[in-house]
Amino acid sequence: MEENVKMNMEDFSLTDDLFVRVGTEGLSGEEIGRKSLTYWADVWRRFRSNKLALLGMFLLIGVVVLLFTGPLISGKDYQFIDASLKNISPCAEHWFGTDDMGRDLFTRVCVGGRISIYIGLCCTLVMFVIGALLGALAGLKGGLVDDVIMRICEFIGNLPYLIIVVILSMVMGRSLFSLVFAMSLTAWVGTARMVRGQILQIKEQDYVQAAKALGADTGRIIMKHLLPNTLGIIMVDITMSVPGFIFSEAFLSYIGLGVKPPETSWGALASAGQQQLMFYPYQLFFPCLLIVLTILSFHLIGDGLSDALDPKLRQ
Repeated sequence: MEENVKMNMEDFSLTDDLFVRVGTEGLSGEEIGRKSLTYWADVWRRFRSNKLALLGMFLLIGVVVLLFTGPLISGKDYQFIDASLKNISPCAEHWFGTDDMGRDLFTRVCVGGRISIYIGLCCTLVMFVIGALLGALAGLKGGLVDDVIMRICEFIGNLPYLIIVVILSMVMGRSLFSLVFAMSLTAWVGTARMVRGQILQIKEQDYVQAAKALGADTGRIIMKHLLPNTLGIIMVDITMSVPGFIFSEAFLSYIGLGVKPPETSWGALASAGQQQLMFYPYQLFFPCLLIVLTILSFHLIGDGLSDALDPKLRQ
């Protein structure tokens, strides 16, 4: 009896035709559910899903295109003076009107915007380079190097900003270089402290220790391992700093410490328009409108980057 059962079990074998697949047509467990993305591709995916951030990006692109193509379209010289055309309201010939010297205001707003954005970008670049490198060096080295750099940051950070600008303007003269130098002199302090804090958190990671064990020097560790891993928060800081510098330049030009005539900027145009506010309000309105739109676009982009670069919000 046992031998018969054993022989029957040996004859019985499991084959595919004994089973029916239900609900698995067209599926494979080895297929990838969705396309794999790199870190920056995923950042771009999340950034473009933010409608306000996209609005800010397109708004900024529109402003920049206007600033560089506006004078070509109008065909007017921003320094050309014609007393017979002074204080003309916006019309088909002069889209933004003219100022009290007969100069085309649309062309001057475009040229002044170039200078304002140029100053903002230059100051941000200086702030990023100095602040990121010193902050990374202080966080990585620690000890005496950290103490010296932080004491320098505390000293420079406590200097009166407006007094520095006034003194440098008197010593170096009113020029774009002196203005960028004065505005950047104290701006890097906040970036250095922020980067130092991030470096203190990641410098004990395994990949940093492995680089040290393999003999990598300090410069390579900072440039290849530390700064790339803090780039997200640095990019957000950059997008928030550019409008801050633009507004600071506008304020300095408004009080007479900005660019030197015949050059102009949004702040200088706003200062001149403020004197004509009661009779010709358009002379103040258009420069201020461009300042507001530019600052708004940078802030929207910064908020979008902050969300896109946050790994906690990744889906």
